[in-house]
Amino acid sequence: MSEKKNPVKAAAEKVVEKVQDAVAPGNDIPGAPGPVPPPVDEPTSPTEPLPPKHDQRGPDTYSPTGQETGTPQQDVAQRGAYLTTAQGARLYDTDHSLKAGARGPVLLQDHHLREKITHFDHERIPERVVHARGAAAHGVFRAYGTASTVSKAAFLAKDVETPVFVRFSTVLGSRGSADTVRDTRGFATKFYTQEGVFDLVGNNIPVFFIQDAIKFPDVIHAGKPHPDREIPQAQSAHDTFWDFVTLHTEATHHTLWNMSDRGIPRSYRMMEGFGVHTFRLVNAEGDSTLVKFHWKPKLGVHSLVWEEAQIAAGVDPDFHRRDLADAIEAGAFPQWELGIQTFPDTPEQNFAGIDLLDPTKIVPEEMAPVQPIGLLTLNANPSNYFAETEQVAFHLGHLVPGIDVTDDPLLQGRLFSYLDTQLTRLGGPNFGQLPINRTHAPVNDMLRDGMHQTAVHRGVAPYRPNSLDGGCPFLAGEDTGAFVEVPAEIAASVKERKAPASFDDHYSQPRLFWLSMTPTEREHIIAAYTFELGKCYEQAVKERALTVLANIDTELCTQVAAGLGLPAPAAEARLTDPAPSPALSQLGQTWPLDGRIIGIVADADSDLDGVRSVRQAVLDGGMVPLVIAPAGGALGPDDDPVTVQRTFTTARSIEFDALLVAGAPAPGADGYGARDAKVDDRVAVSTGIDPRVVLLLTEAFRHGKAIGAWSDGLETLRTAGIVPDAAGVVTAADPTAGLEALTDALARHRAWERFTPAV
Repeated sequence: MSEKKNPVKAAAEKVVEKVQDAVAPGNDIPGAPGPVPPPVDEPTSPTEPLPPKHDQRGPDTYSPTGQETGTPQQDVAQRGAYLTTAQGARLYDTDHSLKAGARGPVLLQDHHLREKITHFDHERIPERVVHARGAAAHGVFRAYGTASTVSKAAFLAKDVETPVFVRFSTVLGSRGSADTVRDTRGFATKFYTQEGVFDLVGNNIPVFFIQDAIKFPDVIHAGKPHPDREIPQAQSAHDTFWDFVTLHTEATHHTLWNMSDRGIPRSYRMMEGFGVHTFRLVNAEGDSTLVKFHWKPKLGVHSLVWEEAQIAAGVDPDFHRRDLADAIEAGAFPQWELGIQTFPDTPEQNFAGIDLLDPTKIVPEEMAPVQPIGLLTLNANPSNYFAETEQVAFHLGHLVPGIDVTDDPLLQGRLFSYLDTQLTRLGGPNFGQLPINRTHAPVNDMLRDGMHQTAVHRGVAPYRPNSLDGGCPFLAGEDTGAFVEVPAEIAASVKERKAPASFDDHYSQPRLFWLSMTPTEREHIIAAYTFELGKCYEQAVKERALTVLANIDTELCTQVAAGLGLPAPAAEARLTDPAPSPALSQLGQTWPLDGRIIGIVADADSDLDGVRSVRQAVLDGGMVPLVIAPAGGALGPDDDPVTVQRTFTTARSIEFDALLVAGAPAPGADGYGARDAKVDDRVAVSTGIDPRVVLLLTEAFRHGKAIGAWSDGLETLRTAGIVPDAAGVVTAADPTAGLEALTDALARHRAWERFTPAV
């Protein structure tokens, strides 16, 4: 007699087969919300929960005490085909409260209602005071072994692979703010090393607003929305911010970086990262070296232009988190090299006259080259935002043997602040036991109890020394992997609230940054200062800001003053002439195109054979093609359709790195002003081309993006006023040849020749 198959298990196996089909080659456009396409009708046959999408994974399965459990990740997710209470009792209804009759009052005994509503009422935890809006991914770090001479950290040994979780974020905005605001970005990496967790918690700007952590509440209060009106959100273009940074001039260097293109990165994948502080490494012989950490993106450092950032904030406020998730889903795994600048660990702790304990200073790469020590690859998206991205807890005190801190006063305060903030956000001292925070090293800490304790401790003697638990846990020595602070010598001094004299220079490094910019980048900085200060109400704040700018550069001050309608003051500090640092500029090189998004404009009358061939060529090049058409669905015959990903209504130029035009689309059925405000009826009447295509092209051209056309697409370019021989514009008879020329232009990120600096 054959065994009867469980119908729920059989249904689950069919779902798994569908998932495998869905992730097979050919399903190449990212953005699907689930692992399989849903049916039109509500499913009624019970089946187990769907597995995650192919690009997702959860935290590795370790116990609260750092033991690898071997438990499959799906076994720690919710399971079972039937809806249950939190205690596992199956439910027959969740749409109706228990009442005294269909029209009667709700009964207090409705335990399901109480449990469901009570849990919902407590779903939210306090958001981070800063870095509230974030996106994250899982990955792996592979060490080159080149750091072994300066650090005994095991994860830096040659070819050691370490799991990581990386969180990117903005600083000022709330969780609901936009991604593309002008702001500093966080770049925090959690290394799950065999010796414990190491957290490298940095930013995309190598310097900070302040030199001492005691000023951190001040700078954040100044940058946050005004406390009376709670506006503006996620912006520094307001009086309180500029009031603070123009009075507290140690903020000048960071502010200048923020007003540059670094303040509006193109994506997290194209963003540099810095450890900000100087750290101390120690090798197996006990020799110490001072270092600064750098993350160098393999795709290069690129930014948005300001108008593009503003449009994206309204059209797609999730622009950066979507870009990161879609790239990973598409297999274009983002990569960064971790590098270090090294300096002798001298009692003075300075290098070439630069105080290494001052977090408002950099050491130019030309003076101390960045030496690559490993490769970071992000290869999986989180399976649950709250459990992973929101609950991940970083702390600069999470160190491993071979890496230690210095006396940087900002770093010293952060060592207190990060640990302290988790107590409120995550409900107590046991936040390290949350799955995303669990170490991959054995834990025997003698810390007991507290809210959310999930480890089940054994023994009777959580103290040292003891004999009742056999003396366990024992103390380790350096020879058995103990973390031992570097015995740095502390000079005899007096107790005082002061900063060293070397911290007093607030202008020479901002001037170095300004002089290292290309003319185009300088224009963007001038425009940023003019916009930000133009949003301020108080004239005194604007005048004070111009005094600060005069101490950086006369031309910078003069141009911003002209935009504000104010006189340009003379410099109060002596203007130095440091040698420019080319490493600070983002322009002048070519970069890989992995994951770049190419929009292909077409309609039913376009050269669809050309669209098919160029679409495949884009995929073969490791990029993502999105076909843009008058309406959704598909173009062409049913037996060989061209699937449409965007329509003239839903597409906007900010989503695309380059555009290819395959035809001259007539106005779509919804192409009139009452239906879509992007439509200019005058363009439709005079040209016969959908005005939204013209808007798409003129915006992309204005933002310096590569544009190509073939066949009837040439007429569309002419209608948009784009001349074929303009910089970054490619026309060709053969679409694949045109794509090759287009990608050559795209490798430079933008056609910078279109941004003509003032003479």
